[in-house]
Amino acid sequence: MKRWRNSRAAILLLTLCSVGTLAAPSLPARAEKPQSIAREFSVEKLLALDRYFLDMVAERKIPGAVVLVQQHGKPVYFDMFGNLDSGHPMTRDAIFRLYSMSKPITSVAAMMLAEDGKLRLDDPVAKYIPAFARAKVGVDVKGGDEHATFGLVPLQRPITIADLLKHTSGITYGFYGDDPARKRYAQLDIFGRDWDNASWADRIAQLPLAEQPGTLWDYGHSTDILGRVIEVVSGQSLSHFLKSRLFDPLGMTDTSFYITDLRHRVRVAEPFASDRMVGPVIGMHDPAEVMQWEAGGSGLVGTISDYARFLQMLLKGGTLDGRRYLTPESVAEMTRDHIGPGSGVKRDYYYFPGAASGFGYGFAVRTKELASEPGPIGEYRWDGVGGTFFWVDPADDMFVLVMTQAPSQRWRMETDVRKIVYEALE
Repeated sequence: MKRWRNSRAAILLLTLCSVGTLAAPSLPARAEKPQSIAREFSVEKLLALDRYFLDMVAERKIPGAVVLVQQHGKPVYFDMFGNLDSGHPMTRDAIFRLYSMSKPITSVAAMMLAEDGKLRLDDPVAKYIPAFARAKVGVDVKGGDEHATFGLVPLQRPITIADLLKHTSGITYGFYGDDPARKRYAQLDIFGRDWDNASWADRIAQLPLAEQPGTLWDYGHSTDILGRVIEVVSGQSLSHFLKSRLFDPLGMTDTSFYITDLRHRVRVAEPFASDRMVGPVIGMHDPAEVMQWEAGGSGLVGTISDYARFLQMLLKGGTLDGRRYLTPESVAEMTRDHIGPGSGVKRDYYYFPGAASGFGYGFAVRTKELASEPGPIGEYRWDGVGGTFFWVDPADDMFVLVMTQAPSQRWRMETDVRKIVYEALE
């Protein structure tokens, strides 16, 4: 075991000097080191990630994982653990269900259209999806039973594109919470058949909003509706727009909504059979089952190397390999807090970013430093319910990206990995 540890340390040292065996060919090249960067990684301390993920696999907490820590545009740690599925070892080109890590990608696509001058963030959603002009807010009126006490009230202002980006639209998810509006999601058949994005958005528009737009951070289908707005504005399906404007130029060759080439189905990472549920009634889907619905908020699948290129582009202010996707100003706008004091946006029990963070356009944004949750102010992040997560730390010119398929372990892993990574920075 000692010899094995020493060999891994040697590999990591080589990785710090050049892109060696741990680095996938499609990962970004070295970026210029900002003058403000002071902290660098201890290779020996990063080996704690080995011990952590080997233990997680041995204890059958997760089936397997691929882990990347990238600083100054090159990997300082990149390794894989455990199994891809019940019969094959994990591979670096494994395909993972991204779930809500789709949201930052769709949000970037919307900002690209805003930069093109084709939509404004203060535009009403109804300008692009007319059914939302009839939206109402569901309220609970005292007295009587659930159905007799449910009422609808007009909007105090329209839902805007910015509301979709910030999750302040009033559009919610129906699989958590018990307020009157959420209960209606189960009564309207929004998942009972294969809707295209246009039909699906019109169905969502029939549902009552959970609250007035701009008043509460409420996690839900906002980014799915944003995906439909992108279709209307661009004149393309969401998948075609993402492919032509982001995935192909960035070299994200394995990122898509569905796997249409069945030769790649064997690369899909699978959870344990006992850990497939991501909600009370929702199980992890088969990405080879192609449908019309292209969920901008939860539908993408992809590899760690693909997503690393997306994050490196953001970390470099919207540019990668000499091509610009967003201006630095747009990236800064996306990754600053838009729902803090003075915004009028409240937080409730289901405020998933946590007490130390606000929310930007598609990302949680760190606003406070906590000993229990290391990381600098300005760091931004998100995760996927299937077990994937990332955070981007501009102060240290780095990001961390973990891909696994273990819904029950995702929050625990992010907390543990965060502590290991920051203990390795000196």
